[in-house]
Amino acid sequence: MNPRDVTTLLREVSRSFYFTLRVLPAAVRAPIGLAYLLARTTDTIADTELLGVEIRLEALERWRERIMGREGGGLEFEPLAQSQASEAERTMLRRGEEIIRLLDKGDGPDRERIRTVLDTIIGGQALDLQRFGAANIRQIIALQTDAELDDYTFRVAGCVGKFWTDMCLAHLFQMEPEAAKILVENGVRFGKGLQLVNILRDVPQDLRNGRCYLPATRLAEAGLSASDLLLADTMKSFRPLYDSYLDRAEDHLTAGWAYTNSLPRHQRRLRLACAWPILIGAATLRKLRVENALDAGRRIKISRSEVRRLMVRSILLYPWTGRWEKQFETASNEVASRHAFR
Repeated sequence: MNPRDVTTLLREVSRSFYFTLRVLPAAVRAPIGLAYLLARTTDTIADTELLGVEIRLEALERWRERIMGREGGGLEFEPLAQSQASEAERTMLRRGEEIIRLLDKGDGPDRERIRTVLDTIIGGQALDLQRFGAANIRQIIALQTDAELDDYTFRVAGCVGKFWTDMCLAHLFQMEPEAAKILVENGVRFGKGLQLVNILRDVPQDLRNGRCYLPATRLAEAGLSASDLLLADTMKSFRPLYDSYLDRAEDHLTAGWAYTNSLPRHQRRLRLACAWPILIGAATLRKLRVENALDAGRRIKISRSEVRRLMVRSILLYPWTGRWEKQFETASNEVASRHAFR
């Protein structure tokens, strides 16, 4: 697989991340893109519901062993590939060994960083399958505590914030140890915040797959159960608890925005790559605050035109520090006001 093939595959399997990847500085673009492809492959394996949970767990474990360099080549994912509706995901699985060879031939320290983050991600995906393996709409399984939710968001996204930061510190700039420590901590919160936005946006869809990522203990305190959330009319009684999780996600994204603004000013491409998902996440949270998040008939998200507006504005405002730094607040408030009376 050559770099052009990797670029094409990345564009096909994730159009949104592809734009972030393309704006990244060249020094980190290739290894971060490779890590994304590997993670997207594991995600595809975990989500192939046509195959049983045990089959997917075995495939994940073999893929983890291959990534970690503890198993030789020759993994056969054709049955998994045939189960995919997306041609791009079928291609990704069929070319998995070629993707692994790119990792094997890569820079040693970068290879170990990629292996570390993938080990954590796959562990989270396997735990997710074990936890929700028997779940369905008639038998909804919920996480039990906030600690479990925090652990999940770290395993599948917070660890990516650390990986991203470690890559940048290795290739793009240096910081004093204390500043670097704070940057890593905010990077972890950045990742957790993005994942929590996804969880809060996808509550109706997850419930219909038998999954509830909002803890049962917190729901019980509000006099609710996971199955109650299947009804859109529950939103009024659910709103106070739901808003508390929106607040938590916003706090994480605020740390992510601090992360972005603590990056060296000359790292324009890197700052833009960090700003875009944060601004999109902030805008999504504001819509979730004013709309019925339990309505399964309507997936709440910001439009492509709003995404383009956020991206273009960030580019145009970059020369003016004060106006650039206010974007997080602006993205939140503008989208909320446009949808407040729906």
